[in-house]
Amino acid sequence: MSLELRSRLYEALSEPFIIDPHTHINPLAPASKSLADILGYHYFTELAHSAGLAKSQIEADDLAPQEKVERIFRYLGPLNNTIQYSWFVEIVNSLLGFEVEVLLPEHAEPLWNKAVELMADENWEDQVLQRSHLTAVFLTNDFDDRLEGFNTERYIPCLRTDDLVFKLAHPSVRERLASCSGHDVTDSASLEQALRDRFQVFKNRGARACAISLPPHFAPRPVSTARADRALGQLATKGRDADASDQEAAGYAVFWKLAELCQEYRLPFDLMIGVNRSVYAAGVYQGQDLYDSRVSLIQYQQLFNAFPEVRFPISVLASVTNQELASYAWIFPNVIANGHWWYSNTPTYIEHDLAARLEAIPRTKQIGYYSDMYKLEFALPKFNMYKRILAKVLAERYVQDRGWSEERAADLGLQVLQRNTSIIFPVN
Repeated sequence: MSLELRSRLYEALSEPFIIDPHTHINPLAPASKSLADILGYHYFTELAHSAGLAKSQIEADDLAPQEKVERIFRYLGPLNNTIQYSWFVEIVNSLLGFEVEVLLPEHAEPLWNKAVELMADENWEDQVLQRSHLTAVFLTNDFDDRLEGFNTERYIPCLRTDDLVFKLAHPSVRERLASCSGHDVTDSASLEQALRDRFQVFKNRGARACAISLPPHFAPRPVSTARADRALGQLATKGRDADASDQEAAGYAVFWKLAELCQEYRLPFDLMIGVNRSVYAAGVYQGQDLYDSRVSLIQYQQLFNAFPEVRFPISVLASVTNQELASYAWIFPNVIANGHWWYSNTPTYIEHDLAARLEAIPRTKQIGYYSDMYKLEFALPKFNMYKRILAKVLAERYVQDRGWSEERAADLGLQVLQRNTSIIFPVN
């Protein structure tokens, strides 16, 4: 009965088309061109490296894409217990029509050839979106992105602000900001002019969120105008040689101004909290960063209190931080639990965290899932994974344990999976 119930709920959750509220898709090249785009995803290179494939064998400058795929294929055996391997098998079976349960090294060449053939179809992008039941995806756009050459109704801009907060001392970042905004940042007034220009441009192009990834130590706070003027002036004259205290003060000043502009322009401010960069310095590309359990959302209480009208969709890297997130979303009207990010994006953690959120947080304040993908092909297996877990939690904890009807449980699932995204990130 439980498996049949879960299957029916999964089918109900899979029927509607949805929006993916956080990706790293390049809208000018959203779909894969070869199997190298699939197996080049950092999850696979990280795991292959962890299983013994040398970094030099993965990232050699003269490495041909097909050879890279063949090398990773030789290390898929130790990975076939992982959820990431299951994603790849589902892509291979469902999108590429290569039906096999276990992928072996000898499959690399025929699968490579089939993928190249299918992905060369001019309608491949549309096919992938249709079969993944996606109507649109959110992007991750640099602050100086021109936002041109793509359909912003399908590929929705999102203003990513990490460089502005943490790298404004770098001459290249200040030059980019001056070039795109027309304002050299030397004090608080010019900072506001430059950032306001960016918000206006992004809003005009249909942006529906501002976002930033934050390290464990960050604790946002307002900075006085006089202190911000002094810090920004030091960055303008000394760049990366500016005193660390000035760089820190400038970062807090920029962050607080971003929150003020999110309030003014009615944009949600996505906060992805807790990543420690370059923990494994010898790791493969994008395989160096890890979570840090020393982070706490108490570091953000001043921000949440200061901007009650700003919606803060929050992602945390570790399941151990999920209870705190659920508690903050329980209490603060403007805190929203957002997706299952990175190291929490495996079924065991998703099931635990999802159940806790559903039982503790108002149903209107949860964004069930986002893919975080770099290529469109990953939407299908990732969202299917989440839908299976969501169906299991709804079946066991709501229909069986609490006596809900299947229809009522499915409606709750569809709210967190589909409807809340459009409400929390409205088209203004």
